[in-house]
Amino acid sequence: MEDNSLNQVKKTSEYTKGLLTCLGCQTLWGFLVLYWDALNPIPSSTVIFYRVFLVGLISTAFALGMYGWKEYRKIFSDKKAFWGLTLTGTIITCNWSLYIWAVKAGFVIQTCVGYFIEPLVVAAFGIIFFREKLSKFKIISFSLALIGLIVILIHFREVPSIALGLAVTFAVYAALQKNFDMPSMLMLSYETVLLAIPALVIVIYLEVTGQGALSMPEVGAGKYLLMLCCGPLTALPLFLFGVAATRVELIMLGILEYISPSISLILGIFVLHEAFDGVQFISFVIVWIGLVFFTVGEVKDRDRINKLEE
Repeated sequence: MEDNSLNQVKKTSEYTKGLLTCLGCQTLWGFLVLYWDALNPIPSSTVIFYRVFLVGLISTAFALGMYGWKEYRKIFSDKKAFWGLTLTGTIITCNWSLYIWAVKAGFVIQTCVGYFIEPLVVAAFGIIFFREKLSKFKIISFSLALIGLIVILIHFREVPSIALGLAVTFAVYAALQKNFDMPSMLMLSYETVLLAIPALVIVIYLEVTGQGALSMPEVGAGKYLLMLCCGPLTALPLFLFGVAATRVELIMLGILEYISPSISLILGIFVLHEAFDGVQFISFVIVWIGLVFFTVGEVKDRDRINKLEE
């Protein structure tokens, strides 16, 4: 009886730890829009190449420190897995790069649209490629998300390419990641270690030829040091998410995922002062309602699975 009580306390403690780390991860992701915006006038391309190199460097250093070279090098004997992870790393790098460019170019609200519909696109990929069941709640949520996008399309008379690009690239990344099962820090290192090499070469070229951040008179030592924080500020939330993923149910992770774009949306409107009209608000409300149906459906599916397992 005492052992059962201790196990329950331990389980509750681990769940609380996972919940707090997930909240920290999503909150940090949400506020990062202010960080990327603060790096102006450094060009997005320069920031992106620095970020790719620094994330690869930091994640690899942490992976080697946590698991050692003997464990780390195992991936190199499995070429299929290594190149597969390099592909996923390339895709998520495209996602991050599009996000950074969009924020610095003043499209924070459109990035929020992308990350709001991203869980729905991931679910759609699951249905198409993994034959997951299409419930009535998902049908409703997909329909409302589509209506929200159509409202934006009619209002602006253009395809919300940034939002769709972010949603689709992350959905492809999530679908490919289903083929791998390993600690998050190792995976992050494998995904970025090869990309870090050409990124470093480009960074050196930019700085040597006077096209980099160091050559810009508007960029002092403080802002340059701030830019060097892009590596840890990218790696930290990913590490926190990895900690949370092993301790919190996927449905809770999915629900908490809406915190990040919600924070970014508020910051985009009230801090960065992006234009936000009534039609955009209506489209967001439609998407939000769709997310409610999506969440309810996921909870019901999870409860049904739990009952069957009992």
